[in-house]
Amino acid sequence: MIRSLLSSVALAAVLVTTPHVAPAQSVAGSYLAGRQAAILSDFEASARYYTAALARDPGNVDLMEDAVVSQLALGRVDRALPIAKLVEERGERSQAAHMVIIAEMLKQGDFAGYLERDTDTQGIGPLVDGLLNAWALVGNDDVEGAMAAFDAVSEQRGVRGFAMYHKAMALAGLGQFEEAGALFETEGSGPLQQTRRGAMARAEVLSQLGRNEDALASLEAAFGTVSDPELDAMTLALEAGETLAFTHITSARDGVAEVFYSLAGALRQDAGADYTLLYGRIAHYLRPDHVDALLLNADLLETLEQFELASATYKLVPADHSAFHAAELGRAAALRQSGKPDAAIEVLEQLAKRFGDLPLVHSTLGDVLRQQNRFEEAVASYDRALDLTDPDARGSWFLHYARAISHERLKEWPSAEADFRRALELNPGQPQVLNYLGYSLVEKQIKLDEALEMIEQAVAASPDSGYIVDSLGWVLYRLGRYEEAVEHMERAVELMPVDPVVNDHLGDVYWAVGRDREAQFQWTRALSFVDPDEVDGEADPVRMRRKLEVGLDAVLAEEGADPLKVANDD
Repeated sequence: MIRSLLSSVALAAVLVTTPHVAPAQSVAGSYLAGRQAAILSDFEASARYYTAALARDPGNVDLMEDAVVSQLALGRVDRALPIAKLVEERGERSQAAHMVIIAEMLKQGDFAGYLERDTDTQGIGPLVDGLLNAWALVGNDDVEGAMAAFDAVSEQRGVRGFAMYHKAMALAGLGQFEEAGALFETEGSGPLQQTRRGAMARAEVLSQLGRNEDALASLEAAFGTVSDPELDAMTLALEAGETLAFTHITSARDGVAEVFYSLAGALRQDAGADYTLLYGRIAHYLRPDHVDALLLNADLLETLEQFELASATYKLVPADHSAFHAAELGRAAALRQSGKPDAAIEVLEQLAKRFGDLPLVHSTLGDVLRQQNRFEEAVASYDRALDLTDPDARGSWFLHYARAISHERLKEWPSAEADFRRALELNPGQPQVLNYLGYSLVEKQIKLDEALEMIEQAVAASPDSGYIVDSLGWVLYRLGRYEEAVEHMERAVELMPVDPVVNDHLGDVYWAVGRDREAQFQWTRALSFVDPDEVDGEADPVRMRRKLEVGLDAVLAEEGADPLKVANDD
């Protein structure tokens, strides 16, 4: 359904594919810098460079459009608006410019002015224009005309569910809950009705009709056992017999914002994140309290690897909003990805104090602590998450797995092994767990036959995982089956050609079968791949250098380890 409706959104007008006429030579530097920044989704830089170029060539329409897009991607509609007006004054067609001007008109409540626009020359696209027209009629107090306009949109190919969703929202916003409820019932399989926002809107409509039990049933059907503070608050209110207010649409302007938000949700399936972001930004501009639009925009910015902008967007969610915890989890992820793990940990620690009963908060904190090698603290966070989780829940396997890794790094092997095995009880055959447990047994040189069986299962499940294939080659090496190990270790290096540990292992295997020069070559390669900042990793550059100096046999003797077996001597 989503794919069929996208053809009606006029994706052919995607701005990033619009041909550009080369600007004047005097502005070429700023233009090219802006273009490169735009390609990298660095909107701050692209806006700066395009503005500089436009200052030198103020009549260049292509530069105007580029500047509008960059400012809009940053959510700065006020800065994009004057430029967009210049584009329209010149009689040019620009989807971005039209979006900005229309957004400003409807934000100011100029519905009559919008209805006078010629959408053929100053529109956004058939589906958007049709829905905006219907909502503008609502804002212009022409309810009958608005309902007819929604019906007209529904006749476009593949978008009936889309149109009926907006019609139901408009009816509910007007207090016509019977009619809205009937539409949700008959059009309940539409793509937007199945979204989180659509499901919650339907529950509010049912509650307004005095059907709290049906509202609860609809939420259970939509979300199952999934829970969060926002859903919990709605559920508790319904169970207490309270009548939920209809909050999703309170005005025609809210409806206009919903058009851009719902289009953004549909576009993200097929269009680029940078283009989708334009719709999400306008949705938030039209309705600053549209937290779902904020979360969508932040997620799109993360997809574009604009982590600083994503973090700033998440931070706009008010602390008293029921989705605040989700925003803070997102902000922590963005901070971590922007190279600020300590800031991410601080956010999560504060979140754990406020939402101490949410397992996800503690498990996320544990993950970040573990990634920072703060294993004791990570174990404590995982302990808390597991205390709050159904012990038999299949999904809790990852908590046991992550805690097992932390225990293993703390050299607390009995606790680590118990967690690994519990993870396998909850999720039998999970390749990551099989590999980590099997590899750990190999390194400890215990239960090698069981380790081999585990790793063979892991390889069968994930044959293209370099780490897992490496583990298979390594356990065969530990078992003295050197010739068999060669093929798997070579395959592991193919899959992970610049990993120092895998290359080091291949060197050891080559040495064991008498291929000394190739072994030295692999150790040299492994040494070149070691990260000098990784002080607690498995790669051991000192040992690699020693092997290059005296060979593996001598190193094993120095370590007091068992010597290599004679290759293939049964």
